Amino acid sequence: MAFWAAAQLQPNRTKLAVHFLRLEGFETYDPRLRLPRRRDRRGQAPPPLFPGYVFVLIQLQWHVVHRTPGVIRLVSNGNWTPAHVPDAVIEELKAKERNGLIDLPKPPMARPGDRVRVRRGPFAGHLALFIGMRPRQRVEVLLALLGSQQRVEIAREDVEVT
Repeated sequence: MAFWAAAQLQPNRTKLAVHFLRLEGFETYDPRLRLPRRRDRRGQAPPPLFPGYVFVLIQLQWHVVHRTPGVIRLVSNGNWTPAHVPDAVIEELKAKERNGLIDLPKPPMARPGDRVRVRRGPFAGHLALFIGMRPRQRVEVLLALLGSQQRVEIAREDVEVT
């Protein structure tokens, strides 16, 4: 019965390990990240999603993986047998790929309770407390207006963290 396992690799030996694993007949999966344009470096390979690890499809002899150049070990479940990575995890990762690279969701612009400044609109220049993200690229903030606190939704691009 075939199953996916995670192999821990020697530092800076990913290409070598993947090459020799494929020569041994193993299917490998090494998901890569798409960098934001400002961090993308031309000519450099995209960084791995899981640095130092690669997924290996084990069909028969998993012991061969330990002897493969560049591989330290298979991640085990404590009793010296490889831990199975559920097929659903691999399928979900592959489903998130676009042109072979995975886009991570954007981190939230702030944490609840952080101070933000409204940059544009009728409340421009006001300081507020960030409450959270809302649908359609909007944020909810708490503004001090007319002596009381009011919840207001504003476009995300109209708010900056102070």
